[in-house]
Amino acid sequence: MHRRLTTLLTATLLGLTGALGSAGPAAAVPADKPAVLSSFTQTTASSYNAWNSARLNQGSWAAYQFDWSTDYCSSSPDNPLGFSFQLSCQRHDFGYRNYRAAGQFSANKARVDNAFYEDLKRVCATYNSVVRPACLSLAWTYYQAVKIFGAPEVDSADLERAAQLMAAGPQLVGTTE
Repeated sequence: MHRRLTTLLTATLLGLTGALGSAGPAAAVPADKPAVLSSFTQTTASSYNAWNSARLNQGSWAAYQFDWSTDYCSSSPDNPLGFSFQLSCQRHDFGYRNYRAAGQFSANKARVDNAFYEDLKRVCATYNSVVRPACLSLAWTYYQAVKIFGAPEVDSADLERAAQLMAAGPQLVGTTE
């Protein structure tokens, strides 16, 4: 816990230094990229807040070369039933894209997915108790979807095997060898 707090504080201070236009050791900043990325993808509200602050001031983080692109909740609604899941999905994309680029996706996927779920639950907590259960149910569904299907590692052999199964017909769907 102390290490996470130190990492988050370091990331925040580095961001503030950049925001103030420091001409300091900008070249040294990218060396801390793994720690900063980790601090932005934890399950806590403070991690979410640090990421969101950086998202709103991306220029201060340019030296890190983070991928800030997003398709929000992919093919799922960004605001299902009016619940605001868009920013949670955006942070989830941030974690997936940056860990994939760093070659560290597999080692961090579960934590990024868990952070996504915690973010969604915090969104749901802002709604009144009448609609909150529906929000939490949707949050669980979104979490399960990314946990099971989120950015799977697929290679050409997997694609070929899937094509063979599809060509064999529906009688093989759901069977294993």
